[in-house]
Amino acid sequence: MTERPTKGLTRRKLLFSSATTMAIGVAASAKAATLNGVPQWVPFDHNGPMHYDTPGWQFFTPAQAREVEAIVEQLIPADELSVSGKDAGCAVFIDRQLAGEYGDFARLYRQGPFEKGTPMQGDQSELVPRERYSLGLAGLEKYCQAQFQKSFSALSPEQRDGVLQGLEKGTVQLDGIDSQLFFQQVLGNTMEGFFADPIYGGNRDMASWKMIGFPGARYDYRDYIGLHNQKLDLVPLSIIGSSAWNKKG
Repeated sequence: MTERPTKGLTRRKLLFSSATTMAIGVAASAKAATLNGVPQWVPFDHNGPMHYDTPGWQFFTPAQAREVEAIVEQLIPADELSVSGKDAGCAVFIDRQLAGEYGDFARLYRQGPFEKGTPMQGDQSELVPRERYSLGLAGLEKYCQAQFQKSFSALSPEQRDGVLQGLEKGTVQLDGIDSQLFFQQVLGNTMEGFFADPIYGGNRDMASWKMIGFPGARYDYRDYIGLHNQKLDLVPLSIIGSSAWNKKG
């Protein structure tokens, strides 16, 4: 059978020609650049977190920050395994979260009606995190002044434990907010701050990752896949590097 010569462009040639032309056009319009050293950008720069070294408190007043630091220090006290929640930067983590979109639930559906749900339905409150902290801290200050004539941060460890246990059980009442709701909000955020990537302000010097042996945000684990039942002692890595970067106060 004799193969007939094809006149003009075949569909394959046309597609190949179009793709090549497009690639050349894109390459011509783009300005090529060679990068040397460490790129001078911040991860997620288009919508990035306020980082651990962002100066000052972004949401809390100094007085509020002092009380939150006292709470997280009591929730996660220092011991032989790790630093306290305060020294790990949990209050900084919470402050940065409240100052961002999480603080007013900007990405959540916020239309009512708001009804008190059952325990199985979880949190049904209309209060956003910023309101919960503002009301909760004000209520906590009022309660502690009435009971002890001191702020929570000035109480003894035993007194602090008693107040926190009362909040958890609902036996301590706060003006303006359900005490259990406030306690669960702070407890959850404290745990998040303790174990989150340090870029968000908490887990300072990757203390919690070192404690549990978590290797962090590593790019590639192929070298370790076959190393079964072996202690690897990998240095934890944050999104932007090793633990050495996060030693700033």
